Amino acid sequence: MTERQPSDSRRQKDRPWLMRTYAGHSTAEASNELYRRNLAKGQTGLSVAFDLPTQTGYDADHVLARGEVGRVGVPVAHLGDMRRLFQDIPLEQMNTSMTINATAMWLLALYQVVAEEQGADITKLQGTTQNDIVKEYLSRGTHVFPPGPSLRLTTDMIAYTVSHIPKWNPINICSYHLQEAGATPVQEIAYAMSTAIAVLDAVRDSGQVPQERMGDVVGRISFFVNAGVRFIEEMCKMRAFGRIWDRITRERYGIEDPKHRRFRYGVQVNSLGLTEAQPENNVQRIVLEMLAVTLSKDARARAVQLPAWNEALGLPRPWDQQWSLRIQQVLAHESDLLEYDDIFEGSKVVEAKVNELVEESFAEIERIQEMGGAMAAVESGYLKSQLVASHAERRARIESGQEKIVGVNIFETTEPNPLTADLDTAIQTVDPAVEARVIASLQEWRDTRYQPPFNHPRPCKALERLKEVAKGTGNLMEATLDCARAGVTTGEWAGALREVFGEFRAPTGVSSAPVAVTAEEGTAMAQVRRKVDLTARDLGVGKLRFLVGKPGLDGHSNGAEQIAVRARDAGFEVVYQGIRLTPEQIVDAALAEDVHAVGLSILSGSHAQLVPDVLERLRQAGAADIPVIAGGIIPNGDAEQLRAAGVAAVFTPKDFDITGIIGRIVDEIRTANKLDPLEVPA
Repeated sequence: MTERQPSDSRRQKDRPWLMRTYAGHSTAEASNELYRRNLAKGQTGLSVAFDLPTQTGYDADHVLARGEVGRVGVPVAHLGDMRRLFQDIPLEQMNTSMTINATAMWLLALYQVVAEEQGADITKLQGTTQNDIVKEYLSRGTHVFPPGPSLRLTTDMIAYTVSHIPKWNPINICSYHLQEAGATPVQEIAYAMSTAIAVLDAVRDSGQVPQERMGDVVGRISFFVNAGVRFIEEMCKMRAFGRIWDRITRERYGIEDPKHRRFRYGVQVNSLGLTEAQPENNVQRIVLEMLAVTLSKDARARAVQLPAWNEALGLPRPWDQQWSLRIQQVLAHESDLLEYDDIFEGSKVVEAKVNELVEESFAEIERIQEMGGAMAAVESGYLKSQLVASHAERRARIESGQEKIVGVNIFETTEPNPLTADLDTAIQTVDPAVEARVIASLQEWRDTRYQPPFNHPRPCKALERLKEVAKGTGNLMEATLDCARAGVTTGEWAGALREVFGEFRAPTGVSSAPVAVTAEEGTAMAQVRRKVDLTARDLGVGKLRFLVGKPGLDGHSNGAEQIAVRARDAGFEVVYQGIRLTPEQIVDAALAEDVHAVGLSILSGSHAQLVPDVLERLRQAGAADIPVIAGGIIPNGDAEQLRAAGVAAVFTPKDFDITGIIGRIVDEIRTANKLDPLEVPA
């Protein structure tokens, strides 16, 4: 008889990845309670979502913050907020990811000071600041400063953390948001790697880190990656990422230690593919996407956070987030995944796909380098226009049925969904009164920060020092820490740097995007173009004019850009000025351009305040006859209220037929101008 081999159950298991839930809302106190509950459920790291005013450097009482406070994350305006956010959570023992970019240095300074107050050894702090500004210009929209100063802030943070917080990842290069904005796998790899090259070149050339310590810098660079539903392609993408990073860091920067060259990444699986229609299907999508970044040991994520099944409907509840956490825990603790070496090693199919991605990605990286690198490619508009074009092509494939999405454009019949029977309770809502409470708390902080028990020094000296350093070439981190200790607010810190650096409006990519949907005779696009032309003739104008506006701080502009591009291709003259506008600016532009319709895109939840404001301003200007169309993540109850307030039509993610939406906009223009309906289907 042969000797029996030990069973697989005795094999030494690998350690699971860090399990996080991206969370934060309303107030620091409410978010602290949520974090402690999630940790008690077995979550092994924190992932902090900050609200849009915090991300874009505004205090809660700024005009642009209206309707945005506590909506998509937690407001953190000063040291007191950060203390409350992490109360009773020992930071020395925690691994904390903070999704923050333009204001990353400020939030890290607040985090460090709170850790010091807890008695922590800051050299032991572990975590990540997102801090990849390039993707903000391309897809997420929370940039503040121009590319040069933004890269300096990132460089200064990297140099500071390598010396003072050596276990901290001062940046994760984010390809996640690029895929959300339409990037193909090759674009996702190439643009992320080009950003990493720009960052490492800046650190090397700054003189702040000696060459012998560049390995430490490279070893702390992490990536934040997207995993879509195309499982094979996404898994191969991760293997390609690792090979390309190893080659770039070895050949371009001379990094010899393989541990420093390891591709270290965290992942949030794709939220772009989550559907409002039949949202229960999102569960299996999330599982499949998670497998793409966990099954392959040689390309396994270091940290994973999963969205909730109902994120396309609104803000997930704690129970929804728990469900996503349990998905990870079942895979890690019940399956035998962590007991084996890489199960894809030796696959001819996988190897061929990885080689293809590596070759095509290096070609695109080289193209970007020839332009002068990632920053130059941002400023020229090349990267943005490429993403807008890729996204337009994807949307066209969905509309034509070439790319199938279950429950959306195939298998649309469904049984009633018990999970969404009561939509008002299927998501979490933020109390509108939260904003007033946060503003009152902020005012109290400003009034009392110099008094016991805080006794902060007057912030004006710290802010003046910050501006002086910003005008020179010194590292900005120490001056930022002084501001944190002095009780400075987020808006004051960013405002001081705005005075020195100025602000930046990124290219929209709309005007240069190629046509994605042709208008051959008999197509839906041809019919809509005819409606546009006939309506312009009936109104006695050369072209219909359509303003697409993004009020507030929501920087996710993908939907607005696709509407703008399709309206342009349908024959509209489109006015699109990009993100971050006040209702007053939008109405002024509508009047100045004499538009025939206004489209407002909001995904952050601030529609309930900002859309009625636009309507009221149009009424006051005597332009109430201009139809206003709203689009975004808008719950049914809110949509009814918007229509009652005078909005002509409301579109949400379930309305995937963009050409049909453009046709509806033409119908609303005709109705508003008392023109007879056209007998032209759209």
